[in-house]
Amino acid sequence: MTLDDPFAAAWAVVLDGSARDAYAGAVALVLNRRGVVLRAATGWACREPERIPMTVETVFDLASLTKVVAPLPCILQLVALGELDRETPVRTVLPPLRAAPWSGRVTVRQLLSHTSGLPAWLPLYLRAHSPDEYLVAIAQTELVAPPGTQVIYSDLGFILLGEIVRSLTGHDIATLARREVFAPLGMHATCFRPPPDLRPRSAATERGNAFERSRAGPPGARYTRWREAVIWGEVHDGNAFYGLEGIAGHAGLFAPADELARFAQFWLDHGRWEGRQLLPSSLVSEATRPQAPGRGLGWMLAFSGTAAARGLHPTAYGHTGFTGTSLWIDPERELVIILLTNRVHPVVRDGIEAVRAAFTEAVARAAREVG
Repeated sequence: MTLDDPFAAAWAVVLDGSARDAYAGAVALVLNRRGVVLRAATGWACREPERIPMTVETVFDLASLTKVVAPLPCILQLVALGELDRETPVRTVLPPLRAAPWSGRVTVRQLLSHTSGLPAWLPLYLRAHSPDEYLVAIAQTELVAPPGTQVIYSDLGFILLGEIVRSLTGHDIATLARREVFAPLGMHATCFRPPPDLRPRSAATERGNAFERSRAGPPGARYTRWREAVIWGEVHDGNAFYGLEGIAGHAGLFAPADELARFAQFWLDHGRWEGRQLLPSSLVSEATRPQAPGRGLGWMLAFSGTAAARGLHPTAYGHTGFTGTSLWIDPERELVIILLTNRVHPVVRDGIEAVRAAFTEAVARAAREVG
C-alpha cells in the first residue's frame, strides 16, 4: 500500500487504534468490484502466555458474528427446502419448549429478527450443562416484551435457532454449516471448536473470564472452577463454552478474514458461488431488508443509523462481535469491509466502537473516490 492509496487513510485508522491500545492486534480486509484493495495486519495475535504477531491468516473468535455466518444461512437453506417455515412457532420445532407459555406465540422469524421478546442474555451455564438443559432453562424464562413488539438483541434467540437446526436435521450447527456452507465456499479454516493445531494461528482472548466468575453465584453453583488462564483456541463466550461445548447458534465460530470475505462475496452474489445457487436470491433479499427497526433476518441494517456503518449506503448490512470483530456488506458499491481485532486480550478494552465507525467511514470515503 502506498501513501497516496485512497485506502491508506482507512488503514491509518486501524494503526491509530492499535497505538492507543484499543486492541492487541487487528486484521483489516476490504473488497470492492476491483478485488481486494486492503489486506493488512498489525499488532499481536497473542501477548501472553507467549508473543505471537498478528498476520492476515490469523483465525479469530468471531463471537456474535457467528449468528450470521453459521445459523442464518443454515436456517434459510431449511426454509428453501421446505423443511421450515419462517412463521412456525418455536414449540412446533423444539418440543422441550412446549412447557413455555410463550412458545406458541414466538416464531422463527421473530428469533431471526430479534423480536421474540426473549431477554438479551442470561448466565444459563449456572443452571444447565447440556443443550437439552439449556432449552429447559430458556423455557422457564419469562419474556421481557410481547413477541413482535420491539427489537431486543438476544443471544437466547440464536441459541434456540442453533437447536432448531439440530432438531430438524439431526446434526449440530457445526456439522451442518461445515457441510452446507463452509465446504462449498472453500472456508476450510472456519470452524467451531478449533483443533489443537490451529491454536498457534488463533488470536487469543481474555485472561480467564472475570465476567463468568462475577456471575458464579452462591456456593454450590454447578461450575466452581472458572477459566483462569488466557482463553486461546476456545470460545470466549461462557454460555457457548460451558453448556454447549463450544458449538452454539449465538457464538463459538472461528474464522480468518480471507474466508469471511468469501462468505461476504457469496451474499453480494445473491446466494450464488462458482455457478451454484447455494441460497435462493429471494431469501438473500428478504434477510437483508427491514423485518423490524434496524434489523433484517440476522443482519443489522445500515439505514438504522448505527455508527458501525457510518458512510455506507442505506442498503448495507452487517454484524459485530464482542471480541472485536465486524463485517459490513454494501451491495450498492459492491463493497465488503472486514475488521477483526482481539480487543478482549488479555483484558477487555473499550474504544472499539469508535475505531469501527472511523474505519468504516474512511473505507466508504475511499470507495467513493475510486468509483
